[in-house]
Amino acid sequence: MTETPDAPRLAQTYDEVEDALLSRWPETRLEPSLDRIQAFCELLGDPQRTFRSIHLTGTNGKTSTARMIDALLRSLELRTGRFTSPHVQRMTERISIDGEPMDDEAFVRAFNDVAPYTHLVDADQPHPLSFFETVVGMAYAAFADAPVDVAVVEVGMGGSWDATNVIDADVAVLLPIAVDHARYLGETPAQVAREKVGIIKPGATVVVAQQEPDVAAVIVERAVEVGATIAREGLELGVVARSPAVGGQLVSLQGLRARYDDLFLPLFGAHQAQNAALALAAVEAFVGELPLGDEVVREAFAAVTSPGRLEIVRRSPTIVLDAAHNPHGAEATAAALEDSFQLDPVVGVIGVMGDKDAEGLLVAFEPHLAHVVVTQSSSGRATPAAELARVAVEVFGEDRVTVEPRLADAIDTAAALAEAGEALAGSSLSSGAVLVTGSVVTVGEARSLLVRPGEAAG
Repeated sequence: MTETPDAPRLAQTYDEVEDALLSRWPETRLEPSLDRIQAFCELLGDPQRTFRSIHLTGTNGKTSTARMIDALLRSLELRTGRFTSPHVQRMTERISIDGEPMDDEAFVRAFNDVAPYTHLVDADQPHPLSFFETVVGMAYAAFADAPVDVAVVEVGMGGSWDATNVIDADVAVLLPIAVDHARYLGETPAQVAREKVGIIKPGATVVVAQQEPDVAAVIVERAVEVGATIAREGLELGVVARSPAVGGQLVSLQGLRARYDDLFLPLFGAHQAQNAALALAAVEAFVGELPLGDEVVREAFAAVTSPGRLEIVRRSPTIVLDAAHNPHGAEATAAALEDSFQLDPVVGVIGVMGDKDAEGLLVAFEPHLAHVVVTQSSSGRATPAAELARVAVEVFGEDRVTVEPRLADAIDTAAALAEAGEALAGSSLSSGAVLVTGSVVTVGEARSLLVRPGEAAG
Protein backbone atom coordinates (compact mmCIF):
# COMPACT_ATOMS: atom_id res chain seq x y z
CA MET A 1 0.00 0.00 0.00
CA THR A 2 1.39 3.40 -1.01
CA GLU A 3 1.74 5.93 1.79
CA THR A 4 -1.21 8.35 1.72
CA PRO A 5 -1.45 12.03 2.60
CA ASP A 6 -2.51 13.03 6.09
CA ALA A 7 -6.24 13.04 6.79
CA PRO A 8 -7.67 16.26 5.37
CA ARG A 9 -8.83 19.17 7.46
CA LEU A 10 -11.09 21.95 6.28
CA ALA A 11 -9.24 24.80 4.62
CA GLN A 12 -9.72 28.46 5.46
CA THR A 13 -7.85 30.10 2.59
CA TYR A 14 -6.94 29.56 -1.06
CA ASP A 15 -3.30 29.08 -0.07
CA GLU A 16 -4.27 26.22 2.24
CA VAL A 17 -6.23 24.55 -0.55
CA GLU A 18 -3.31 24.98 -2.94
CA ASP A 19 -0.93 23.42 -0.40
CA ALA A 20 -3.28 20.49 0.22
CA LEU A 21 -3.72 19.78 -3.48
CA LEU A 22 -0.02 20.09 -4.26
CA SER A 23 0.77 17.58 -1.51
CA ARG A 24 -0.87 14.92 -3.69
CA TRP A 25 0.54 13.11 -6.69
CA PRO A 26 1.38 15.74 -9.33
CA GLU A 27 -0.20 15.72 -12.78
CA THR A 28 3.03 14.28 -14.17
CA ARG A 29 2.80 11.15 -12.01
CA LEU A 30 0.20 8.80 -13.38
CA GLU A 31 -1.22 5.37 -12.70
CA PRO A 32 -3.56 4.71 -15.65
CA SER A 33 -6.83 3.75 -14.02
CA LEU A 34 -10.31 5.12 -13.38
CA ASP A 35 -10.64 3.16 -10.14
CA ARG A 36 -9.82 6.04 -7.78
CA ILE A 37 -11.93 8.70 -9.49
CA GLN A 38 -14.88 6.30 -9.78
CA ALA A 39 -14.64 5.48 -6.07
CA PHE A 40 -14.33 9.19 -5.27
CA CYS A 41 -17.34 10.16 -7.35
CA GLU A 42 -19.39 7.34 -5.86
CA LEU A 43 -18.70 8.68 -2.37
CA LEU A 44 -19.70 12.16 -3.59
CA GLY A 45 -23.03 10.80 -4.89
CA ASP A 46 -21.94 10.56 -8.54
CA PRO A 47 -22.36 14.28 -9.25
CA GLN A 48 -21.22 13.78 -12.87
CA ARG A 49 -24.54 12.05 -13.57
CA THR A 50 -26.60 15.16 -12.73
CA PHE A 51 -25.72 17.21 -15.82
CA ARG A 52 -25.18 16.69 -19.54
CA SER A 53 -21.73 17.22 -20.96
CA ILE A 54 -19.47 17.91 -23.93
CA HIS A 55 -16.02 16.29 -23.67
CA LEU A 56 -12.89 17.45 -25.53
CA THR A 57 -9.60 15.75 -26.29
CA GLY A 58 -6.77 16.23 -28.79
CA THR A 59 -3.18 17.41 -28.72
CA ASN A 60 -3.71 21.18 -28.99
CA GLY A 61 -6.59 23.64 -28.97
CA LYS A 62 -8.74 22.09 -26.24
CA THR A 63 -8.93 25.08 -23.91
CA SER A 64 -9.70 27.65 -26.62
CA THR A 65 -12.37 25.37 -28.12
CA ALA A 66 -13.87 24.70 -24.69
CA ARG A 67 -14.13 28.44 -24.08
CA MET A 68 -15.90 28.91 -27.43
CA ILE A 69 -18.35 26.08 -26.68
CA ASP A 70 -19.02 27.60 -23.26
CA ALA A 71 -19.75 31.01 -24.80
CA LEU A 72 -22.15 29.52 -27.36
CA LEU A 73 -24.03 27.51 -24.73
CA ARG A 74 -24.38 30.56 -22.48
CA SER A 75 -25.70 32.55 -25.43
CA LEU A 76 -28.49 29.95 -25.55
CA GLU A 77 -29.26 30.77 -21.90
CA LEU A 78 -27.93 27.48 -20.61
CA ARG A 79 -26.06 27.44 -17.31
CA THR A 80 -22.56 26.07 -17.88
CA GLY A 81 -19.71 24.55 -15.99
CA ARG A 82 -16.29 24.41 -17.64
CA PHE A 83 -13.28 22.34 -16.59
CA THR A 84 -9.95 23.02 -18.29
CA SER A 85 -6.31 22.28 -17.54
CA PRO A 86 -3.63 23.19 -16.90
CA HIS A 87 -4.21 26.64 -15.46
CA VAL A 88 -2.25 29.62 -16.73
CA GLN A 89 -1.84 31.53 -13.45
CA ARG A 90 -4.11 30.19 -10.69
CA MET A 91 -5.78 26.88 -9.94
CA THR A 92 -9.17 28.59 -9.74
CA GLU A 93 -9.11 28.98 -13.55
CA ARG A 94 -9.69 25.25 -13.92
CA ILE A 95 -13.29 25.38 -12.67
CA SER A 96 -15.65 27.95 -14.20
CA ILE A 97 -19.37 28.39 -13.75
CA ASP A 98 -21.37 30.58 -16.13
CA GLY A 99 -18.15 31.48 -17.92
CA GLU A 100 -16.35 32.84 -14.85
CA PRO A 101 -13.59 31.06 -12.93
CA MET A 102 -14.30 30.39 -9.29
CA ASP A 103 -13.21 33.08 -6.90
CA ASP A 104 -11.01 32.07 -3.98
CA GLU A 105 -13.92 31.71 -1.57
CA ALA A 106 -15.85 29.40 -3.91
CA PHE A 107 -12.71 27.37 -4.59
CA VAL A 108 -12.18 26.85 -0.86
CA ARG A 109 -15.82 25.75 -0.47
CA ALA A 110 -15.46 23.34 -3.38
CA PHE A 111 -12.39 21.78 -1.77
CA ASN A 112 -14.00 21.52 1.65
CA ASP A 113 -17.07 19.84 0.14
CA VAL A 114 -14.96 16.93 -1.12
CA ALA A 115 -12.01 16.87 1.31
CA PRO A 116 -13.66 14.57 3.90
CA TYR A 117 -13.95 11.86 1.23
CA THR A 118 -10.43 12.03 -0.18
CA HIS A 119 -8.85 10.13 2.69
CA LEU A 120 -11.47 7.38 2.45
CA VAL A 121 -10.42 6.78 -1.16
CA ASP A 122 -6.73 6.98 -0.25
CA ALA A 123 -7.18 4.33 2.43
CA ASP A 124 -9.10 1.96 0.17
CA GLN A 125 -7.02 2.13 -3.02
CA PRO A 126 -3.51 0.88 -3.88
CA HIS A 127 -2.57 4.48 -4.72
CA PRO A 128 -3.83 7.79 -3.30
CA LEU A 129 -5.95 10.26 -5.22
CA SER A 130 -3.78 12.52 -7.36
CA PHE A 131 -3.91 16.30 -7.58
CA PHE A 132 -5.78 16.06 -10.88
CA GLU A 133 -8.30 13.47 -9.69
CA THR A 134 -9.09 15.59 -6.66
CA VAL A 135 -9.67 18.73 -8.74
CA VAL A 136 -11.89 16.79 -11.16
CA GLY A 137 -13.98 15.64 -8.19
CA MET A 138 -14.17 19.23 -6.96
CA ALA A 139 -15.35 20.39 -10.39
CA TYR A 140 -18.02 17.75 -10.83
CA ALA A 141 -19.37 18.31 -7.31
CA ALA A 142 -19.42 22.08 -7.86
CA PHE A 143 -21.24 21.67 -11.17
CA ALA A 144 -23.87 19.47 -9.54
CA ASP A 145 -24.25 21.92 -6.66
CA ALA A 146 -24.66 24.99 -8.93
CA PRO A 147 -26.51 23.26 -10.66
CA VAL A 148 -25.36 23.55 -14.28
CA ASP A 149 -27.30 22.47 -17.35
CA VAL A 150 -24.19 21.33 -19.20
CA ALA A 151 -20.51 20.85 -18.42
CA VAL A 152 -17.77 21.50 -20.97
CA VAL A 153 -14.90 19.24 -19.96
CA GLU A 154 -11.34 19.14 -21.28
CA VAL A 155 -9.32 15.98 -20.66
CA GLY A 156 -6.08 16.28 -18.76
CA MET A 157 -4.18 13.67 -20.78
CA GLY A 158 -5.31 11.05 -23.25
CA GLY A 159 -8.89 10.00 -22.83
CA SER A 160 -9.64 6.39 -21.88
CA TRP A 161 -8.19 6.53 -18.38
CA ASP A 162 -8.19 10.29 -17.90
CA ALA A 163 -9.95 11.17 -14.65
CA THR A 164 -12.50 13.32 -16.47
CA ASN A 165 -13.73 10.25 -18.35
CA VAL A 166 -16.24 9.18 -15.70
CA ILE A 167 -18.76 11.33 -17.57
CA ASP A 168 -20.87 9.97 -20.42
CA ALA A 169 -20.78 12.94 -22.75
CA ASP A 170 -23.48 13.63 -25.32
CA VAL A 171 -20.82 15.08 -27.64
CA ALA A 172 -17.13 14.19 -27.94
CA VAL A 173 -14.82 16.67 -29.67
CA LEU A 174 -11.56 15.33 -31.08
CA LEU A 175 -9.17 18.12 -31.96
CA PRO A 176 -6.06 17.44 -34.09
CA ILE A 177 -4.11 14.50 -32.70
CA ALA A 178 -0.32 14.41 -32.80
CA VAL A 179 2.38 12.94 -30.55
CA ASP A 180 2.65 14.43 -27.07
CA HIS A 181 3.13 12.73 -23.70
CA ALA A 182 4.64 9.84 -25.68
CA ARG A 183 5.69 8.03 -22.50
CA TYR A 184 2.04 7.52 -21.57
CA LEU A 185 0.09 7.78 -24.82
CA GLY A 186 2.26 6.23 -27.52
CA GLU A 187 4.98 6.99 -30.03
CA THR A 188 2.77 7.52 -33.10
CA PRO A 189 -0.37 9.61 -33.72
CA ALA A 190 -2.41 6.44 -34.23
CA GLN A 191 -1.28 5.04 -30.87
CA VAL A 192 -2.14 8.33 -29.19
CA ALA A 193 -5.55 8.28 -30.90
CA ARG A 194 -6.37 4.88 -29.40
CA GLU A 195 -6.19 6.44 -25.95
CA LYS A 196 -8.06 9.60 -26.90
CA VAL A 197 -11.04 7.87 -28.56
CA GLY A 198 -11.93 6.46 -25.16
CA ILE A 199 -14.05 9.55 -24.55
CA ILE A 200 -16.44 8.50 -27.34
CA LYS A 201 -19.43 6.93 -25.60
CA PRO A 202 -22.29 4.83 -26.98
CA GLY A 203 -24.79 6.90 -28.93
CA ALA A 204 -22.75 10.10 -28.75
CA THR A 205 -21.99 12.51 -31.59
CA VAL A 206 -18.30 12.82 -32.42
CA VAL A 207 -17.09 16.14 -33.85
CA VAL A 208 -13.72 15.48 -35.47
CA ALA A 209 -11.03 17.88 -36.65
CA GLN A 210 -9.06 17.05 -39.79
CA GLN A 211 -6.71 14.21 -38.91
CA GLU A 212 -3.98 12.10 -40.43
CA PRO A 213 -5.50 9.09 -42.26
CA ASP A 214 -4.33 6.51 -39.71
CA VAL A 215 -5.76 8.63 -36.88
CA ALA A 216 -9.06 9.06 -38.72
CA ALA A 217 -9.27 5.28 -39.13
CA VAL A 218 -8.91 4.77 -35.37
CA ILE A 219 -11.68 7.31 -34.70
CA VAL A 220 -14.07 5.72 -37.21
CA GLU A 221 -13.37 2.27 -35.77
CA ARG A 222 -14.28 3.44 -32.27
CA ALA A 223 -17.38 5.31 -33.46
CA VAL A 224 -18.66 2.20 -35.27
CA GLU A 225 -17.89 0.05 -32.24
CA VAL A 226 -20.05 2.16 -29.87
CA GLY A 227 -22.68 3.36 -32.35
CA ALA A 228 -21.62 7.01 -32.34
CA THR A 229 -22.40 9.50 -35.10
CA ILE A 230 -19.44 11.26 -36.76
CA ALA A 231 -19.31 14.86 -37.99
CA ARG A 232 -16.01 15.67 -39.74
CA GLU A 233 -14.20 18.89 -40.46
CA GLY A 234 -13.89 19.30 -44.21
CA LEU A 235 -17.04 17.29 -44.89
CA GLU A 236 -20.01 18.04 -42.61
CA LEU A 237 -18.47 21.18 -41.10
CA GLY A 238 -15.56 23.54 -41.53
CA VAL A 239 -14.11 26.96 -42.22
CA VAL A 240 -15.53 28.37 -45.45
CA ALA A 241 -13.46 31.56 -45.44
CA ARG A 242 -11.34 33.63 -43.11
CA SER A 243 -9.39 36.85 -43.26
CA PRO A 244 -7.26 38.65 -40.65
CA ALA A 245 -8.91 41.67 -39.04
CA VAL A 246 -7.93 44.21 -36.42
CA GLY A 247 -7.99 42.40 -33.10
CA GLY A 248 -8.64 38.98 -34.59
CA GLN A 249 -10.24 37.65 -37.77
CA LEU A 250 -13.45 37.42 -39.78
CA VAL A 251 -14.63 33.87 -40.37
CA SER A 252 -17.40 32.17 -42.28
CA LEU A 253 -18.26 28.76 -40.88
CA GLN A 254 -20.29 25.81 -42.14
CA GLY A 255 -22.01 24.18 -39.22
CA LEU A 256 -24.12 21.04 -39.07
CA ARG A 257 -27.38 22.98 -39.37
CA ALA A 258 -26.51 26.24 -41.15
CA ARG A 259 -23.76 28.45 -42.53
CA TYR A 260 -22.70 31.54 -40.60
CA ASP A 261 -20.91 34.29 -42.49
CA ASP A 262 -18.57 37.14 -41.49
CA LEU A 263 -18.34 36.34 -37.80
CA PHE A 264 -15.78 38.34 -35.84
CA LEU A 265 -13.51 36.11 -33.76
CA PRO A 266 -11.15 38.06 -31.46
CA LEU A 267 -8.47 35.35 -31.63
CA PHE A 268 -5.61 34.98 -34.10
CA GLY A 269 -4.62 32.22 -36.49
CA ALA A 270 -6.17 29.69 -38.86
CA HIS A 271 -6.13 27.13 -36.04
CA GLN A 272 -8.52 29.28 -34.00
CA ALA A 273 -10.90 29.52 -36.96
CA GLN A 274 -10.84 25.71 -37.13
CA ASN A 275 -11.46 25.54 -33.38
CA ALA A 276 -14.47 27.82 -33.87
CA ALA A 277 -15.91 25.52 -36.53
CA LEU A 278 -15.56 22.54 -34.21
CA ALA A 279 -17.10 24.46 -31.29
CA LEU A 280 -20.05 25.51 -33.43
CA ALA A 281 -20.69 21.95 -34.61
CA ALA A 282 -20.37 20.58 -31.08
CA VAL A 283 -23.07 22.93 -29.79
CA GLU A 284 -25.30 22.27 -32.79
CA ALA A 285 -24.99 18.54 -32.14
CA PHE A 286 -25.74 19.08 -28.47
CA VAL A 287 -28.91 21.15 -28.90
CA GLY A 288 -30.50 19.16 -31.73
CA GLU A 289 -32.02 19.87 -35.12
CA LEU A 290 -32.51 23.66 -35.22
CA PRO A 291 -29.84 26.20 -36.24
CA LEU A 292 -28.48 28.26 -33.39
CA GLY A 293 -29.39 31.62 -34.93
CA ASP A 294 -27.05 34.11 -36.54
CA GLU A 295 -27.11 36.71 -33.77
CA VAL A 296 -26.60 34.12 -31.05
CA VAL A 297 -23.47 32.80 -32.78
CA ARG A 298 -22.22 36.27 -33.70
CA GLU A 299 -22.49 37.62 -30.14
CA ALA A 300 -20.98 34.51 -28.56
CA PHE A 301 -17.89 34.41 -30.75
CA ALA A 302 -17.30 38.16 -30.49
CA ALA A 303 -17.00 37.79 -26.70
CA VAL A 304 -14.55 34.85 -26.66
CA THR A 305 -11.20 35.22 -24.93
CA SER A 306 -8.38 32.71 -24.46
CA PRO A 307 -5.61 33.98 -22.15
CA GLY A 308 -2.12 32.88 -23.07
CA ARG A 309 -3.07 31.89 -26.62
CA LEU A 310 -1.51 34.43 -29.01
CA GLU A 311 -2.45 37.05 -26.44
CA ILE A 312 -1.00 40.54 -26.81
CA VAL A 313 -0.15 41.83 -23.33
CA ARG A 314 2.12 44.79 -24.06
CA ARG A 315 2.91 47.30 -26.81
CA SER A 316 6.18 49.08 -27.74
CA PRO A 317 7.50 46.54 -28.26
CA THR A 318 4.60 44.18 -28.77
CA ILE A 319 4.77 41.22 -26.37
CA VAL A 320 2.72 38.16 -27.31
CA LEU A 321 2.14 35.17 -25.03
CA ASP A 322 1.41 31.74 -26.47
CA ALA A 323 1.30 28.44 -24.62
CA ALA A 324 2.59 26.28 -27.50
CA HIS A 325 4.49 23.42 -25.86
CA ASN A 326 4.97 20.85 -28.62
CA PRO A 327 5.94 20.94 -32.32
CA HIS A 328 2.34 20.77 -33.55
CA GLY A 329 1.36 23.76 -31.42
CA ALA A 330 4.49 25.67 -32.39
CA GLU A 331 3.73 25.23 -36.08
CA ALA A 332 0.22 26.66 -35.60
CA THR A 333 1.59 29.59 -33.62
CA ALA A 334 4.30 30.31 -36.17
CA ALA A 335 1.75 30.24 -39.00
CA ALA A 336 -0.48 32.64 -37.10
CA LEU A 337 2.42 35.07 -36.58
CA GLU A 338 2.97 35.18 -40.33
CA ASP A 339 -0.75 35.37 -41.10
CA SER A 340 -2.07 37.84 -38.56
CA PHE A 341 0.75 40.13 -37.43
CA GLN A 342 3.13 42.53 -39.15
CA LEU A 343 5.98 41.99 -36.71
CA ASP A 344 9.66 42.13 -37.62
CA PRO A 345 11.91 41.12 -36.04
CA VAL A 346 10.29 38.64 -33.64
CA VAL A 347 12.47 37.60 -30.71
CA GLY A 348 11.45 34.45 -28.87
CA VAL A 349 11.58 33.89 -25.13
CA ILE A 350 11.38 30.13 -24.73
CA GLY A 351 11.18 27.97 -21.62
CA VAL A 352 10.28 24.30 -22.03
CA MET A 353 9.34 21.49 -19.66
CA GLY A 354 11.76 18.59 -19.36
CA ASP A 355 9.36 15.98 -20.77
CA LYS A 356 8.67 17.87 -24.01
CA ASP A 357 10.21 17.71 -27.49
CA ALA A 358 12.30 20.87 -27.15
CA GLU A 359 14.20 20.30 -30.37
CA GLY A 360 11.02 19.80 -32.41
CA LEU A 361 9.49 22.94 -30.92
CA LEU A 362 12.61 25.01 -31.66
CA VAL A 363 12.82 23.68 -35.21
CA ALA A 364 9.21 24.74 -35.83
CA PHE A 365 9.92 28.27 -34.61
CA GLU A 366 13.36 28.73 -36.20
CA PRO A 367 12.28 30.19 -39.58
CA HIS A 368 10.07 32.75 -37.80
CA LEU A 369 12.27 34.04 -34.98
CA ALA A 370 15.21 36.37 -35.56
CA HIS A 371 16.70 35.47 -32.18
CA VAL A 372 15.79 33.33 -29.20
CA VAL A 373 16.35 34.06 -25.52
CA VAL A 374 16.42 30.76 -23.69
CA THR A 375 15.09 30.73 -20.14
CA GLN A 376 13.31 28.52 -17.61
CA SER A 377 10.24 28.76 -15.42
CA SER A 378 10.27 28.24 -11.66
CA SER A 379 8.85 24.72 -12.06
CA GLY A 380 11.03 21.85 -10.93
CA ARG A 381 10.05 20.16 -14.22
CA ALA A 382 11.55 22.94 -16.33
CA THR A 383 14.47 22.17 -18.62
CA PRO A 384 17.45 24.14 -17.24
CA ALA A 385 18.21 27.15 -19.42
CA ALA A 386 21.80 26.03 -20.06
CA GLU A 387 20.61 22.62 -21.24
CA LEU A 388 17.94 24.12 -23.48
CA ALA A 389 20.52 26.55 -24.87
CA ARG A 390 22.66 23.67 -26.14
CA VAL A 391 19.70 22.44 -28.17
CA ALA A 392 18.85 25.96 -29.34
CA VAL A 393 22.38 26.58 -30.60
CA GLU A 394 22.16 23.44 -32.73
CA VAL A 395 18.94 24.74 -34.29
CA PHE A 396 19.47 28.52 -34.46
CA GLY A 397 23.25 28.88 -34.45
CA GLU A 398 25.28 30.45 -31.67
CA ASP A 399 24.81 34.05 -32.86
CA ARG A 400 21.01 33.80 -32.56
CA VAL A 401 20.83 32.41 -29.01
CA THR A 402 21.06 34.24 -25.67
CA VAL A 403 20.73 32.54 -22.28
CA GLU A 404 18.87 34.25 -19.41
CA PRO A 405 17.83 31.77 -16.70
CA ARG A 406 15.52 34.30 -14.96
CA LEU A 407 12.30 34.82 -16.92
CA ALA A 408 12.05 38.53 -16.07
CA ASP A 409 15.58 39.10 -17.35
CA ALA A 410 14.83 37.07 -20.47
CA ILE A 411 11.80 39.24 -21.31
CA ASP A 412 13.81 42.45 -20.76
CA THR A 413 16.64 41.17 -22.96
CA ALA A 414 14.24 40.09 -25.69
CA ALA A 415 12.43 43.45 -25.62
CA ALA A 416 15.73 45.28 -26.04
CA LEU A 417 16.72 43.02 -28.95
CA ALA A 418 13.32 43.51 -30.61
CA GLU A 419 13.53 47.29 -30.30
CA ALA A 420 17.11 47.34 -31.63
CA GLY A 421 16.14 45.11 -34.55
CA GLU A 422 13.15 47.29 -35.35
CA ALA A 423 15.40 50.36 -35.42
CA LEU A 424 17.82 48.61 -37.76
CA ALA A 425 14.97 47.56 -40.06
CA GLY A 426 13.92 51.19 -40.43
CA SER A 427 10.50 50.25 -41.79
CA SER A 428 7.22 51.86 -40.78
CA LEU A 429 5.31 48.80 -41.99
CA SER A 430 6.44 46.49 -39.19
CA SER A 431 7.47 46.55 -35.57
CA GLY A 432 9.71 44.44 -33.41
CA ALA A 433 8.03 42.00 -31.06
CA VAL A 434 8.62 39.43 -28.34
CA LEU A 435 6.97 36.01 -28.34
CA VAL A 436 6.97 34.26 -24.94
CA THR A 437 6.27 30.57 -25.43
CA GLY A 438 7.34 26.97 -24.77
CA SER A 439 5.04 25.94 -21.92
CA VAL A 440 1.87 26.95 -20.12
CA VAL A 441 3.92 27.52 -16.96
CA THR A 442 6.35 29.86 -18.73
CA VAL A 443 3.44 31.82 -20.20
CA GLY A 444 1.59 31.94 -16.89
CA GLU A 445 4.62 33.31 -15.06
CA ALA A 446 5.19 35.85 -17.83
CA ARG A 447 1.56 36.91 -17.61
CA SER A 448 1.91 37.44 -13.87
CA LEU A 449 4.92 39.67 -14.55
CA LEU A 450 3.32 41.67 -17.34
CA VAL A 451 -0.40 41.92 -16.52
CA ARG A 452 -1.44 43.35 -13.17
CA PRO A 453 -4.52 41.81 -11.48
CA GLY A 454 -7.65 43.43 -12.84
CA GLU A 455 -5.77 44.99 -15.76
CA ALA A 456 -6.82 44.21 -19.31
CA ALA A 457 -4.08 42.70 -21.45
CA GLY A 458 -2.76 44.69 -24.38
